[in-house]
Amino acid sequence: MQRRILITISFVIALIFQVNAQSGTIKGKVYDKNTNEPIPFTNIVIYGTNIGSTSDLEGNFTFTGLKPGFKRLEATAVGYGKTITEEFQVTNAKTANINIAMEQKSQELEEVTIEVSPFKEREESPVSLRTLTVSEIEKNPGANRDISRVIQAFPGVASSVSFRNDVIVRGGGPAENSFYLDGIEIPNINHFATQGASGGPIGIINVDFIREVDLYSGAFPANRGGAVSSILEIQQINGNQEAFSARATLGASDLALTLNGPLSENTSIILSARRSYLQFLFDIIGLPFLPVYNDFQFKTKTKIDKKNELSFVGLGAIDKFSLNTGIENPDEEQQYILRETPVNEQWNYTIGSIYRHYGEKGYTSVYLSRNMLNNSAYKYPENDESQSKNLDLVSQEIENKLRVEQNETRNGYKLIYGAGIEYAKFNNDLFQKIFLPSGMKDTLDYYTELKMFKWEAFAQVSKKFFKEKLTLSFGTRMDATDYSSSTSNMLDQFSPRFSASYDYTSELSFNFNIGRYYQLPAYTTLGYRNNEDKLVNKDNNIKYIAADHIVGGIAWYPQSDAKITLEGFYKKYSDYPFSLDDSISLANRGADFGIVGNDPVKSISEGRAYGLELLARDRSTILDLNAILSYTLVRSEFKDKNGEYKPSSWDNIHLLNLTLRKEFKNNWDVGLKFRFVGGSPYTPWDIQRSRIKQAWDVRGGGVLNYNRLNEERLNGFQQLDIRVDKAWFFDTWSLMLYLDIQNAYNYKAKTEPNLIREKDENGDPIIIEENGVKKYKLKKLKTTAGTVLPTIGIMIEI
Repeated sequence: MQRRILITISFVIALIFQVNAQSGTIKGKVYDKNTNEPIPFTNIVIYGTNIGSTSDLEGNFTFTGLKPGFKRLEATAVGYGKTITEEFQVTNAKTANINIAMEQKSQELEEVTIEVSPFKEREESPVSLRTLTVSEIEKNPGANRDISRVIQAFPGVASSVSFRNDVIVRGGGPAENSFYLDGIEIPNINHFATQGASGGPIGIINVDFIREVDLYSGAFPANRGGAVSSILEIQQINGNQEAFSARATLGASDLALTLNGPLSENTSIILSARRSYLQFLFDIIGLPFLPVYNDFQFKTKTKIDKKNELSFVGLGAIDKFSLNTGIENPDEEQQYILRETPVNEQWNYTIGSIYRHYGEKGYTSVYLSRNMLNNSAYKYPENDESQSKNLDLVSQEIENKLRVEQNETRNGYKLIYGAGIEYAKFNNDLFQKIFLPSGMKDTLDYYTELKMFKWEAFAQVSKKFFKEKLTLSFGTRMDATDYSSSTSNMLDQFSPRFSASYDYTSELSFNFNIGRYYQLPAYTTLGYRNNEDKLVNKDNNIKYIAADHIVGGIAWYPQSDAKITLEGFYKKYSDYPFSLDDSISLANRGADFGIVGNDPVKSISEGRAYGLELLARDRSTILDLNAILSYTLVRSEFKDKNGEYKPSSWDNIHLLNLTLRKEFKNNWDVGLKFRFVGGSPYTPWDIQRSRIKQAWDVRGGGVLNYNRLNEERLNGFQQLDIRVDKAWFFDTWSLMLYLDIQNAYNYKAKTEPNLIREKDENGDPIIIEENGVKKYKLKKLKTTAGTVLPTIGIMIEI
């Protein structure tokens, strides 16, 4: 017995010693950002410490014997500006590879010392650019490693009460954003995506791939288009060139496996697969729908030679959705969902290549990609399969893109210019019974095959003046498509932008941007036909959506790892699609499942969004504290059919977020996030029209009263999320655990009331005949959202 106790004590002591060992390694290379030439004799330190190294003649450097955790590197070299890298994780089990790109310093600054902040700054976007680090994504409370949820901590980004991931930025709708993965545009970042918008319940991107995420809520660089509210730029890591490693993750809703390592001396790969188990949890707790999703992701990178490299990236998802008809004695809300929800299945993919060639003054990037979305949905009346369908949809969106960009620096001028071409195809096979506002019953039954070319050209020039105190940037962009004469002239989509930033002191700067941006309406709108086989909206002279932005603000750096910004913004929308059926702007739609934009429209809607944003961030390396405090005052309004401004569906007015995360000894990490979202407007039901039996049976539900567009408003929503992480770093493997509690104090938020039919004692709807018209007896069903949701996550890396 004593022998067993001694063995156990010895094992525990050995385990403690192994866990506390500091054997992490960093390897990398320092190179010129424009030429890819190595920079020898660079001084490199781990940011916030005195631990240093120096690059050799080939620019290579090594750190050994490091404590595991998230790190940054700070590099200084003669003739180059000081550089602070993005964040990355160091463990004992594998070598962390990080390359450092440095930019040459202008001659007038050779004798001037410039303090560099770890907060990213770009000449083109001195305002409205926010950056997420790896640890902020990995350990964000309540987000469960989902990018769409993490960015909700930033100012101007609203979140919904429900479990959706709609990207709602500065009062703009979820259809107004674009997403880039290593410079390759991807159509959406969520599973079960709303076609024609961007939302969905679960993110597709695997966080294991992420190096850094940039969110632009304005001041868009000229080489990024297709958005009028925000651009999300996701940068991925490269595969490990030392040895293969694997990470298995059991998350809140899925299982994942990621492999990372070398394929050859010059080629690395990282790839992953995930599968959900959410459907089992939903079934256990009695939810009326059962989602199943799978996703796949990969990236390879080949260094052809010193001046040429080639990367391939891929992302795909398979989503299936079924109704949980096995619920015993469903309540009224469950019955409503089972009756009203269509069955939906989707799959999508993006695959692309990035070729990069380095010259004497800069580099050329060639992006070639293809993406496809296949969306199908069907519904039976009451979801009773003994009846004929009232909805049957199969829709495809296919895009093939080529874009060439040149980045170079000449005489202190930073230049970005290029052009692109795209071939797109949209197929839509639709059968749908509808009830028009005029009171007429109708059936849409058509097939669309829409083919079009798009093209783009862009250029941006930036320059620093007066010893880098003043930075100016001017860019322009033009887009067009051969869809119609209203969209084919690039000059009609001339998109200028101008930015200025002045450093009043080393701690205080004043920043400004003004620009005009364009976005093509959704394919569902472009391809809408009537039963006469006409492209209705082409005949209606539909145009690109236009938005004019003005943003001004100040930035204060009280210390190197803290930043406080205050920004004011104003957005003016024009040529927004306006539904001729419902007489509302399509800007009010998008935060629901299904399809957005499948309407006859005209480009006549106008809107505006304006407000103030406050952001305070602190990344104290001394206190091991990460804090984000943001507040937004925002108004979002669009004109109704009478030409009067009305609150849009995204007019939340107040947005407040506080995120705190503290690192403790022995690899403990505790975080909390509080958010308050002001109540969103909504349109009440038209009770009298909804009661008409024919209208209800055709639509499968009630009719909204758009004569009272967004006249009602929900109460504000609040939520507290808590997360605790613990990590063990062994010599050959790592174990990471976390406990995440969403909505810790179980706040119940009221949501828009549903409309249901009252039933008699036999369970049949009550029908009343008035003036020869059969009508249902209806009642409002009050609904709430929000429940305590604890989850446990396990990550094992070897």
